[in-house]
Amino acid sequence: MQDALLALTRYWTERGCVVVQPYNTEVGAGTLNPATVLRVLGPEPWRVSYVEPSVRPDDARYGENPNRLQTHTQFQVILKPDPGDPQELYLGSLEALGIDVRAHDVRFVEDNWASPALGAWGLGWEVWLDGLEITQFTYFQQAGGMSLDPVSVEITYGIERIMMALQGVDHFKDIAYAPGISYGEAFGQAEYEMSRYYLDDADVEANKRLFEEYAAEARRMLDARLPVPAHNYVLKCSHTFNVLDARGAISTTERARAFGRMRGLAREVAQLWAARREELGHPLGLAQAPAPASLPATFAEVADASTLLFEIGTEELPPAEVTRTVQAVRQAVADKLGATRLAHGAVEVHGTPRRVVVLVPDVAPHEPNAEKTVRGPRVSAAFDADGNPTKAAQGFARGQGVDVAALGRVTENGVEHVALVRTDPGRGAVEVLSGLLGEVVAELRAEKNMKWNDPKLSFTRPIRWLLALLGTTPVPVAVSSLAAEPKTRVHRTAATPVVEVPTADGYLEFLAGHGIDASAERRRAAIVARAEELAASVGGVVDFEGVLDEVTNLVERPTPILGSFDERYLELPAQILTTVMRKHQRYLPVRARDGSLLPHFVAVANGEVDADLVRAGNEAVLRARYEDAAFFWRADLRTPLEDMKAGLEKLTFADKLGSMADRAARIAALARRLAEEVGAADDTLARAGELAKFDLGSQMVIELSSLAGVMAREYAERAGETPEVARALYEMELPRSAGDALPSSTPGALLSLADRFDLLAGLFGIGANPTGSSDPFGLRRAALGAVSVLRAFPDLKGITLTKALALAAQAVEEQRRDESPTIPAAALDAAREFAVRRYEQQLLDAGHDHRFVNAVLPLADAPAVADTTLAELTALAGDPDFAALVAALQRVRRIVPADTVGEYDPQVLAEPAEVALHKALADVPAGVTGLAAFAAAATGLTGPVNTFFDEVLVMAEDADVRRARLGLLAAIRDLAAPVLDWQALGAALG
Repeated sequence: MQDALLALTRYWTERGCVVVQPYNTEVGAGTLNPATVLRVLGPEPWRVSYVEPSVRPDDARYGENPNRLQTHTQFQVILKPDPGDPQELYLGSLEALGIDVRAHDVRFVEDNWASPALGAWGLGWEVWLDGLEITQFTYFQQAGGMSLDPVSVEITYGIERIMMALQGVDHFKDIAYAPGISYGEAFGQAEYEMSRYYLDDADVEANKRLFEEYAAEARRMLDARLPVPAHNYVLKCSHTFNVLDARGAISTTERARAFGRMRGLAREVAQLWAARREELGHPLGLAQAPAPASLPATFAEVADASTLLFEIGTEELPPAEVTRTVQAVRQAVADKLGATRLAHGAVEVHGTPRRVVVLVPDVAPHEPNAEKTVRGPRVSAAFDADGNPTKAAQGFARGQGVDVAALGRVTENGVEHVALVRTDPGRGAVEVLSGLLGEVVAELRAEKNMKWNDPKLSFTRPIRWLLALLGTTPVPVAVSSLAAEPKTRVHRTAATPVVEVPTADGYLEFLAGHGIDASAERRRAAIVARAEELAASVGGVVDFEGVLDEVTNLVERPTPILGSFDERYLELPAQILTTVMRKHQRYLPVRARDGSLLPHFVAVANGEVDADLVRAGNEAVLRARYEDAAFFWRADLRTPLEDMKAGLEKLTFADKLGSMADRAARIAALARRLAEEVGAADDTLARAGELAKFDLGSQMVIELSSLAGVMAREYAERAGETPEVARALYEMELPRSAGDALPSSTPGALLSLADRFDLLAGLFGIGANPTGSSDPFGLRRAALGAVSVLRAFPDLKGITLTKALALAAQAVEEQRRDESPTIPAAALDAAREFAVRRYEQQLLDAGHDHRFVNAVLPLADAPAVADTTLAELTALAGDPDFAALVAALQRVRRIVPADTVGEYDPQVLAEPAEVALHKALADVPAGVTGLAAFAAAATGLTGPVNTFFDEVLVMAEDADVRRARLGLLAAIRDLAAPVLDWQALGAALG
């Protein structure tokens, strides 16, 4: 291992990095060393590399866990500014470690980083070596709450992980650290003793005093304008807090207060550091931005219609962004081409993680000329009575650069104007495309955008090259510092990673010849076909659920590889195994025909690799993952459920809303109140409520959060709880996403509703509403889930959105009476409207007529009632009697002012038509519920309403008569109002 550290130090030193030493106080990551977190601030260039022992008390495991240590070794690299080729430099460092990057599967997999305590974030990847995460690779965007310019590249190697993979060992203790000395021999004692300290022996009160003293000293150093010692004491605060957290000594309130305090100090340190460097005149100088690219003064001409090829080359895009970017680029190119006069064929766009390829056949060589008429003043104003040009005509002609005699005439809307017909010459295709394609690149945006070394571009990952050809003719495209060339980049590990592209024709085949499948459809089909072959070879079938789309967009040339794992891991619950495969490793599980798991999986590598080497690496990674899972499983089974539940006190939910223990208590109370509303309270609900969310305190769910609910069921059953209670605890987490399974039991449904309404009321109550695409607490998912459960359980229709939100707010207020104000009614109204909009979208997505959807939305407070009404409305839509009733009721609504009260004196009504209408209204039975029943009962109103409007003047001169007639119509309106929004149906029904 020490040789690896020396090799990395040598490699980066040779590439201009300063070597510094590990920091002299505990840090949780190399990022916190001032050589990173402070040096990335400001405009000075900075290249550094160093080893950093990273101390994380909460990861202490007494040295027993094979993959987790309280002190692990990072190797940290900062490249400021971004050199333009940091990924290639990084791959070179792996070769310096002796890793054959052509034989191994090295992948950049989306993994963004944020540290709210530092006011820092960045976008990037975790780097995989045959499925093993070995490096964090990040483009720093912000630190200390300050946007970074220039942007720094941060590369953080996990040294123990790399060495375990290279040396083929299964436990960190077995790493060969130096000749004849293992890692365990060198550091095993320290690992055990520091674990003892952090988990068992640290003096809580002493560390609390230290935290206060360190924070005070950091404050004093800031006041003295000394950012370096101030930062030192902020680090000591952070480590002391982590010690207290590992000891379980931090309450929710203390956590929020400590985080806020450290965040504030860290930001002040960053701002003071930047100010001090400026005062010192930036001793390291100023980083220089790349020079802007330029376009030629003239553009090439082509003689014939040709194929346009345009490629935007990037560093690895997040899988979801591949699809989104393909769609966005297709739309942008089609729209921009459509705005020109160039004839062209259909726009075809393909995407991989590293490129978006645009192909447009039959692009005309030139735009046709166009005549443009420029209108001037009216003829009557342009010439005097003698026909001489006035100043208006002369000024117009002068502005157009012609003599008055050249002006013609044009008539518009019956008025004659002087005018000039100009010929707008068509431009050559190369010139048109040059500007158009540059705009496409400049306007690219994603859900999360970042900066890199280019001063003007912003996108989800760096754009590194452009390729533009019209047939065989290069199209000059210049965007900020990027200039298009007739070249593309193929696999980084290819013998020639940058290749010339001679022609746009046959480009997809050209890429295929270099091991790249640009078509996502072809990559997907290749994965499915080969994975099915591999699974069949061991008597199984592939489970593609959940990861196929992602895997398709993680590779440019898929190479499925069959792997295996020890059958003893099948003793773990299957969902643990598949969650690890899918969520952590993006593997495809292999199942037997009966659906049970087989001890096999399919990993999808990128390009040509040594299949045996990659298989062995992925099997080792999965084995380590399953060892972790088995370790957590065994530890959790030894832990009483009540102890796990007690652990929720340490888990923060949200500012002003307490801990997860507080939230679990609110869910239990709310579920009980909801049950009382519909007469569904029982012992199962009560017991499940007592245990609500307990599994969030389990080691398994802390590590694999997506298993919440699954582990509650597993642990509850094994602890002797009834199957009904175990099922309710599992179903509380359902549905997890759109289209997911729903609860099947009433207790499970009530807990699920309580969970989601607590989220909505609490978070809307503190102003944490979703904004744009930002929804950190999953409130859209929560609202959709609540609506879905209410739709699935018509017996719970007594639980309306309004009532549930009010009860949820009451539970929050009762629990936090002394700490937070009452939840505003406006917040609950906003939460209700938010849920109604989710319901509306569900109905529209299901293909329902938008008029029918709008008509039932007033009933959406009880979604099951709205569903029933929508079904009845759909069934009645073709009934002519119902259509006539709708038309009659709409006539009533149109004429009656909204504030008219539905009361009248029947004695005032004298005309036969109004008397008949009064009698028809009286004949409608009271208490009719549901649209179908109402339509049947109210059909008798249709004729009398129509006759009334034909024969009676509603707005009679006599005030009493007018009032009675309007009151009669208002009474009909009010009778129908609770049933449907009749106006939303439009003038007629199809």
